[in-house]
Amino acid sequence: MTQPNGMSENPGDPEQTDPEATSADRAEEAAEEASEAQADAVVDETLEAVAEGEAQVSPEVEADIEANIVDVDEEGEASDLAAELAERTDDLQRLNAEYTNYRRRTERDRQAVIENAKSQVIAAFLPILDDLELARQHGDLNDGPLKAIADKISATLESQKLEGFGEEGDAFDPEIHEAVQDLSSGGDQVVGTVLRRGYRVGDKLVRNAMVIIADADSEDSAQSES
Repeated sequence: MTQPNGMSENPGDPEQTDPEATSADRAEEAAEEASEAQADAVVDETLEAVAEGEAQVSPEVEADIEANIVDVDEEGEASDLAAELAERTDDLQRLNAEYTNYRRRTERDRQAVIENAKSQVIAAFLPILDDLELARQHGDLNDGPLKAIADKISATLESQKLEGFGEEGDAFDPEIHEAVQDLSSGGDQVVGTVLRRGYRVGDKLVRNAMVIIADADSEDSAQSES
């Protein structure tokens, strides 16, 4: 049955198909299949020739391959050099730290040796200072050549950071005071009598002060009576 617009109910009917259009489509498909088959054949032949060593690669392709190989080699060498450089840097930093510590330790030991030697030399002069102190208490250093000598000796030792300590009324400290007698009642203890002065060089103790311990109250009373 024909529609009112004149078209057939079955457009796919061979009677309704255009023979020229169908032939053109089939020819195009056949050409594509032949081209693909030819390309596949060329690829297969090339692969077989390369496998057998008969094919030659073009200079452009060979140059690209070599460039890629060189790039890969250079990247590998750069990575190895970076790792070696990092290792050597760590070794250098560790060696520098060890040398710095060694230098500080050596300087500290050298200063300790100097201070010990200085203390030993100054300690040999302490009996002279004791005699000069007794002479000063008896008034023998008020004037004359002995006073000038005493002043020079004291000034020289003080220039080496020698400092005397141990005065009556000072709080008793067993770390720096050597007590030969304790007259205190066990309360607030102070230095009552100084039998021998103590000395230090900087922070280093050279000799303890020899003292008699007394009570702080009795010491205050003695000072007020005097």
